[in-house]
Order: sequence, then C-alpha cells, then structure tokens
Amino acid sequence: MKKIGFLINPVAGMGGAVGLKGTDGKVEESRRRGAEPQSRNRAKITLSLLKNNPDLFFLTCSGEMGETILHETGISNYRLLYKYTGNSTSEDTKKAASYFMKEGVDLILFCGGDGTARDIFDIAGRNVPILGIPAGVKMYSAVFAIDPVAAAELLMGTDPWSFRDSDVLDINEERYRAGELSARLFGVARTPAIPGKIQESKQVFEEQDEERAKGEIASFMHEVMLPDTLYILGAGTTTESIASRIGVKKTLLGVDAVKNGQIVVQDADEKTLLDLIRNEKDVRIIISPIGAQGFILGRGNQQISASVVRHVGVKNIIVVATSHKLRETPVLYVDTGDPTLNREFGDSIQVISGYRMAQRRKIFQHVHE
Repeated sequence: MKKIGFLINPVAGMGGAVGLKGTDGKVEESRRRGAEPQSRNRAKITLSLLKNNPDLFFLTCSGEMGETILHETGISNYRLLYKYTGNSTSEDTKKAASYFMKEGVDLILFCGGDGTARDIFDIAGRNVPILGIPAGVKMYSAVFAIDPVAAAELLMGTDPWSFRDSDVLDINEERYRAGELSARLFGVARTPAIPGKIQESKQVFEEQDEERAKGEIASFMHEVMLPDTLYILGAGTTTESIASRIGVKKTLLGVDAVKNGQIVVQDADEKTLLDLIRNEKDVRIIISPIGAQGFILGRGNQQISASVVRHVGVKNIIVVATSHKLRETPVLYVDTGDPTLNREFGDSIQVISGYRMAQRRKIFQHVHE
C-alpha cells in the first residue's frame, strides 16, 4: 500500500477569475472582488476517481486543507496528521510537508498553484516525489497534471511508478501583475511520468522570425475581424500583436475586450466579461496557447471561465499561434474546470499560424471506456 501525503491550498486560484493574476498576498482582495475558492472542487474530481483504490492510504491535514474533502468524497482510508487553526498559510503547507516527510510518504499530492509547489518542494526537495492537481492561476511549473482527471490517472497508471525530473518555477507575482513575466528555476522535483498526463514548464520563444510571424497573424486577423463584434483577447504577445495592429494597447498578461477598433475594457475579470457579453449580439474569443505547455484555457486566463466560454460558444473561439510555437507544442490542452465543456472542444482545433495560414492541432481528450 502506498502512503500519500495529501493537502489542499484552500485559497489557490482565487485571484484568477477576478483578474488579479495570482493569489499570493491578495487573498482578501480576491474575496472583496467576489472570488470563489477553486481548489476544493478540483481536488474532489481527482479524489472521486481514487476513492475505490485500495492501494492508496492518505495522510492529510485538518479541515479544508484535506480532511473535509476526503470525507466528502467517501474516502475513509486516511489519517489526520496535521492540524491548523484559523486561515491556512504558506507556513501550514510547509509544516504539513514536514510531517509527511517524517511519516515516510511515497508521494505528496497537493492541490494548488506554483506557490504551493514551491512551498512543498522547499521541504521535500528531491527526496519525495510530488504531484500537483492544478488549481492556481498560472501554474508554469512542470509538476502539475494537465487536469484533475489526469492527476488521478497518474496515481493509478503504473505499478511501480516511473518518475521524471520536473522544473519548479518561481514567478514574481508583483512583476507579473505589472505585465512582465519573470521566472527563475526554483528547483527540480521528481514527479510521476506518463506521457500526455503531466504538463511541461512554460517556454518563452525568442526566435528571430517570431515577431515577423506574430505580425503576419495580426495582419490577417485585422482583415477578418468583423464590425460591431466584440472580441475578447486573451493574454500573451501574439494577441498583443493583434491589438497593436488594430491600433490599441493591450494588457500583456491580462484579458481585454475590443470592438470596432476601440478598447471596451482592459484587464477584465470574469464578472466584467459576463456583464459585457450579455449585452452583445456577436462575441468572439481570441486566445493563444502557452508555449510548450499547450494550454489554450485554464492557465493564466481563468477570467475566460467556463461560464464565459459557454455564453460565447466553443465555435466562436479563435486560436492563434506562430508556426514555431506549434512545432514545440504538438498537442493542445483545455482545462476549464468543467470536464463536460472540455469535451465539447472535440479532438482537434484550427490554429491560425500566419497570414491566411492555419494548422489543425490535436486537442488532448481523456479516453472514457
């Protein structure tokens, strides 16, 4: 029987939908903006798939850091190891990880984002493998399953487990909120490895032809964008190029909306987008996948939530990416938090990759027997 240290960061991901680009140091601000916790629901998806597995025994934390969700999903094969009081903090995560290490767990399973990954790796290092159920805002580190279902599949997939080295990245959230992506390698963890089930770390492409390619995409999009249509522009330099071609300045790492060549709203949160699109007859979403990871939804753009996508319609989503990025990103991923909506994207999607050029790319879908 394998011993799994399990913990949840209850506030992970709260800053995403409300446009804060992260939750570190912004929990109360997230709550003031009406943010809803994301991690407990995502952890439930994973645990519901593991509850009938007799080979897993969980060591966990009290309350919302683990025990409550284990109980709600019907898992009784666990022991409470760490108790906390008040609101959980980064220090609680580190203390819990220390308790897990002393108990000799085979793996630490956590639900959170990059900050939680760093806290756990700070204690566990390479001595114990770690695996993240994605629930944060950015999740650029490579220790996360591609979605909660994949996290369960990684734990059930092979016996014995096979492992790989996975980068844990340190993202400066203050600079990120200011529109600058600053990442450094925090460490290299060990994670379970099944191809297609665990994400890669983000890559930033610095190729001589990249700017030219983005310019070609921007020129084409400018030609085909319709009058009196609201366009929601996701984060990234490719969508920034489109905005520049239109003649407006985009929030690089945020979500903006434009119509008839004018900015309607900048750095919008989920509520703003929902209020906006309810009064529009024609809405399109333009997004670009994260380099190497391949996520078109669910990483860094949670403002474009499942509710927003359902209102706009999957058929009205436009994906753009340079040919170089696509060469490094053979499969695309969708993680809206709604498995049913994820499946509505089908098994492939057209990606605009140049001036009047497009490539069809596979979208990962779980195989359900």
